[in-house]
Amino acid sequence: MLTLTCLSYKNNEVIPVKFTHRSVAGGENVSPGFSWADPPVNTKSFALSIVDPHPVANNWVHWLMIDIPFRERKLAQGASRSDAAPAGSKELMNSFGQQGYGGPAPPKGSGPHPYVATLYALNVAPLDIPKDATLRQFLRAIEGKVIEEASMTGTYERK
Repeated sequence: MLTLTCLSYKNNEVIPVKFTHRSVAGGENVSPGFSWADPPVNTKSFALSIVDPHPVANNWVHWLMIDIPFRERKLAQGASRSDAAPAGSKELMNSFGQQGYGGPAPPKGSGPHPYVATLYALNVAPLDIPKDATLRQFLRAIEGKVIEEASMTGTYERK
């Protein structure tokens, strides 16, 4: 069974400020690290999403990465927009309008937001999708291609 672990914070715990958007005091917009284990044997590639499903955020996309090679078992902390990203992987646009990772920056007073990271084991490589694809287009593109998926959640709140 596919498992996903965040190397930067624990499941259901608060995301450290380092990983928040630069618009947050102290935010460095560093992408979190992840590792995974036990993917299905017929996996050809992985895709990763980090989405905020809070009603105020309305499925705000913080990170979409596709074409992660099937041999990979981790994403290094700070991999977004860097040479640390797995060779061949591609980062799509986030809801901030930038390619790559965009850290949490929930509106002040909107309460704690969940940031759901999901790793998808896919039966295709590469995934044919434009870099400016929306979350809906991403989900449509992986539909019928997901062998297994694993998720974990971090939380963040601006008071």
